[in-house]
Amino acid sequence: MRWENLTVDSEHSRADAALFGAETVTTRTFDTPEFRGITFHEIRARSIINRVPGASRMPFEWTVNPYRGCTHACVYCFARRTHSYLDLDTGHGFDSQIVVKVNAPELLRRQLASRRWHGDHIAMGTNVDCYQRAEGRYRLMPGILAALRDHANPFSILTKGTLILRDLELLRRAAEVTDVGVSVSVGFTDETLWRTVEPGTPAPERRLDVVRTLARHGIGCGVLMAPVIPFLSDRPEQLRSTVRAIAASGATSVTPLVLHLRPGAREWFMAWLSRHHPYLVGRYERLYADGAYAPRWYQRRITRQVHELAQEYGIGPARPGLPRRTPAAAPAPPGTAEPTQLTLL
Repeated sequence: MRWENLTVDSEHSRADAALFGAETVTTRTFDTPEFRGITFHEIRARSIINRVPGASRMPFEWTVNPYRGCTHACVYCFARRTHSYLDLDTGHGFDSQIVVKVNAPELLRRQLASRRWHGDHIAMGTNVDCYQRAEGRYRLMPGILAALRDHANPFSILTKGTLILRDLELLRRAAEVTDVGVSVSVGFTDETLWRTVEPGTPAPERRLDVVRTLARHGIGCGVLMAPVIPFLSDRPEQLRSTVRAIAASGATSVTPLVLHLRPGAREWFMAWLSRHHPYLVGRYERLYADGAYAPRWYQRRITRQVHELAQEYGIGPARPGLPRRTPAAAPAPPGTAEPTQLTLL
């Protein structure tokens, strides 16, 4: 393992200091296979509860993000642009230069106790995944979940990571005192597409195993079917296969979301597309000619198809509003062995 301290005079730390109030940023690399080629920048954040801009389309107002950058390396990730605020590369740098807010649990507990905080819903995993590979080493989420539980503060988690099952008991205890919502992101079940477009994530079937396990423990879990990738995962038979697999996992709902390409993500995705599917470049340029979002007619078509399939397989779209409180799980039958953690692939 290599250690290096970056002072406020170094290339990136002036931006780090402005955003995080850190006099120094500790940079670490690890020689273990799962972290080879990854650099971690450990900082002490000034604040951990972030307000979502008013112009955002998000259905929530407050977020907690213990990490910046993500080793999932999804080529379409809309959060890539946030790395440019630190003068870091939004392409490979976003996948391999991970900012870790090491004081996130203690800072959150302090902010939740403040008189200025009114107990609003907090969303996690909406920018980068809080259960990405780095969480296996830094273990920030147990302290975050414990703080939310102790303050009975409602929250939700969106993840592609199987590591969430490590914190199953904390989720169950939190669900006894407040509203807890969990969603897993599975946009498609095509393994060939998965290996190229989401190379650092667990396989889609492993993510659906998370849904199954949560359901067996009394924690309802919805699936965000995102992204549906035009011309690569949107054929009727592909949508049917994905919705069928989601229904079989015991998901409480399925909500489709078509790929959107914001600045930062757009350039990286289009470069990937030109390497792997060059014949589609022109079609994408036309489909996304008006901005980051696919045309409304296309989004509506995908939404209608997925909702019809969901109805056929006995599940529906996500209910409006925030997730409900989940009941405590019933004890497992005698002799039943329940997995507590899945292997991250």
